[in-house]
Amino acid sequence: MRGGLWQLGQSITRRLAQADKKTIGRRCFASDADLKKTVLYDFHVVNGGKMVPFAGWSMPIQYKDSIMDSTVNCRENGSLFDVAHMCGLSLKGKDAIPFLEKLVVADVAGLAPGTGSLTVFTNEKGGAIDDSVITKVTNDHIYLVVNAGCRDKDLAHIEEHMKSFKSKGGDVSWHIHDERSLLALQGPLAAPVLQYLTKDDLSKMYFGEFRILDINGASCFLTRTGYTGEDGFEISVPSENAVDLAKAILEKSEGKVRLTGLGARDSLRLEAGLCLYGNDMEQHITPVEAGLTWAIGKRRRAEGGFLGAEVILKQIEEGPKIRRVGFFSSGPPPRSHSEIQDSNGQNIGEITSGGFSPCLKKNIAMGYVKSGNHKAGTNVKIVIRGKSYDGAVTKMPFVPTKYYKP
Repeated sequence: MRGGLWQLGQSITRRLAQADKKTIGRRCFASDADLKKTVLYDFHVVNGGKMVPFAGWSMPIQYKDSIMDSTVNCRENGSLFDVAHMCGLSLKGKDAIPFLEKLVVADVAGLAPGTGSLTVFTNEKGGAIDDSVITKVTNDHIYLVVNAGCRDKDLAHIEEHMKSFKSKGGDVSWHIHDERSLLALQGPLAAPVLQYLTKDDLSKMYFGEFRILDINGASCFLTRTGYTGEDGFEISVPSENAVDLAKAILEKSEGKVRLTGLGARDSLRLEAGLCLYGNDMEQHITPVEAGLTWAIGKRRRAEGGFLGAEVILKQIEEGPKIRRVGFFSSGPPPRSHSEIQDSNGQNIGEITSGGFSPCLKKNIAMGYVKSGNHKAGTNVKIVIRGKSYDGAVTKMPFVPTKYYKP
């Protein structure tokens, strides 16, 4: 098991560094002076956080416990993550929805107020610029969160199209919530612990829903969502209240909810079969190829109207040439870019994320294969350091999700 722990840590560090390099186009390692810090930075250090560069920020990869233990504790009890490096923003105006629908694949108009969905920003070729969780607060207010490593390009993309939209009379404006911080509380204790800190009844708030409410005395944006496959919340809190809220959550859990870093966050999302932008989704990969066709609303499939719609709708009709799938494998854990071969030794694709699963105690991976090789149970070979190991296509998620639904 000691070897498995070492391999887990190494593979996660490589995977996060790779996503960092791809998404922000800069070297992974930087001096501390170059790195931005969240308002929780000192709190992380005091609590034993091992700080590493990620997407231009100094972020904790782990604390005093191992990545293995942190991952398992999230699923058994709970985890608190600082995700304030991510970028929250609001779009407002009577035309906010038609504007956003030009840029994403979601049926935003069809969302009920106070609900949200995962979506994808696409380019003219149908490729993914970024994935994002968007929420329709009201018919003239959309709240969304974009990835830290994609912030600059996402904001430039939105701004460019907003200028054009407004020049034609469109009513839309935006606000970037740099005055707020973002915490993610995940795991089976997330709801009972958070309930101590708010008067609102969280049992009536389901997966994908959004509320503005007081938590621990601060006005917060609360979304029942996350990146672990567990029940949980993302909490946008005024930055001046973020440390107090983090302390209150940990205190109310009586030590069962732990501060958790990027390392366990990555293994949790891989176990849940979720994409890491920069690894599993990039500008040349469409939502259909990435297995996110479900995120393209029925109306959007009929009407199009988003960037790259022609390419994407054709793929829905005819089927994509490549598909994202999951794998179990023998030997060392697969790495990103490990070659995937069929039983005859022919190249059929490559791994995009892989590692040792702390919860399943075996290797898991995801990657892209040529269509026809994507069905569960298909036997493959995965090449690692020049040697082939047995693998098999499997359905995702690897660990069953536990989203709180009615």
